[in-house]
Amino acid sequence: MKRFLVAAIVLALSAPVAFAAGPRWLGTWGAPPVPPPATNARTFTNQTVRQVVRISAGGDRIRLRLTNEYGEKPLVVGAASVALAHPNGALTGAQIPVTFGGSPSITIPAGAPALSDPIDLKVAALASVSISLYFPEQTPACSCHPQGLQTLYVSPAGDFTAKTFDPASTAVVRAFLSGVQVETKAAGKTIITFGDSITDGTNSTVNSNNRWHDHLAQRLAARSPRQAWGVVNAAISGNRVLSTGNVVFGEAALKRFDRDVLSVPGAQYMVVLEGINDIGMGAATPPTAQQIIAGHKQIIARAKSHGLKVYGVTFLPYEGAAYFRPLGEPIRQEVNQWIRTSGAYDAVIDFDALMKDPANPTKLKANQQSGDWLHPNDAGYKAMGEFVDLKLFK
Repeated sequence: MKRFLVAAIVLALSAPVAFAAGPRWLGTWGAPPVPPPATNARTFTNQTVRQVVRISAGGDRIRLRLTNEYGEKPLVVGAASVALAHPNGALTGAQIPVTFGGSPSITIPAGAPALSDPIDLKVAALASVSISLYFPEQTPACSCHPQGLQTLYVSPAGDFTAKTFDPASTAVVRAFLSGVQVETKAAGKTIITFGDSITDGTNSTVNSNNRWHDHLAQRLAARSPRQAWGVVNAAISGNRVLSTGNVVFGEAALKRFDRDVLSVPGAQYMVVLEGINDIGMGAATPPTAQQIIAGHKQIIARAKSHGLKVYGVTFLPYEGAAYFRPLGEPIRQEVNQWIRTSGAYDAVIDFDALMKDPANPTKLKANQQSGDWLHPNDAGYKAMGEFVDLKLFK
């Protein structure tokens, strides 16, 4: 009898624990911040900043992730609100006040992010949300995402979080806002797209949501209307895997990985397209293919240790780009060969094969590049987003 009881207890303890299904938080939008430049850093004083984001997964409530991670002094947010919006910024719903620990305002310490309280705003997949932040005091230099590709509206003096305004100025950055999360009862997962300007959407049309991962989000929403699929941008234009160059290109991928990937709730998949800047910005002394591969191996190991599936993307052709040098092409080819054949990644998305000119495979297709021979145009980004095999995401 004792042996039977011991065996039963061991079996019970070793059985998988079943948790009741319930609401969970998912990352639905992101824009990693970068350090401010040493001069002409952006600040705001007694102004309201309004920015529109198109989320991916829908849900019953949302919350905001604000950032003062590069601020040298506390950031005072006097008030904040959210509203459903048209992609052009026009509000289509009531402005709902945002609270932080029950308070309408928050002081975010230097070097820190902050999450808002849950906001009772039901959002559909691919909805546009307007987010207004009022800064009563001069802000620290902005922890901004410089490649916003969406108009940011800056008010005249005053708190406009509860009303409309005619902007005193505009910009195309993300200011003190690095993430949006949704709470959903539906089955849901989040995909992190980690990379540089090609994932950040450089040279795509402003206010059009034409990054390649925007098209991926649209396809996932159409395929699985009863499942919440978050697609979160964790790319920074100019970013490198191994080193940090100009501060506006962000810290090296290996340094920012934990913040920009592991902090996102619901992350199950990661798609990595990064390394061409290591080659191009390396000029006459770029890192070797083996050094870049070692960086990718680190990203893979760190992601898999947290249970993520990790998909590698081949580097696109870049002959004709301002920083192209012939010595860089063999490095690109060697890294791509490793991505395709090593088995280190759980799967491969071969954007190089998709985007190269068959007649000149070291260059992008002329009708799918934006004019700088490095970044795709809207048609190219759309082709990339439609090329990704949805069977990778289950």
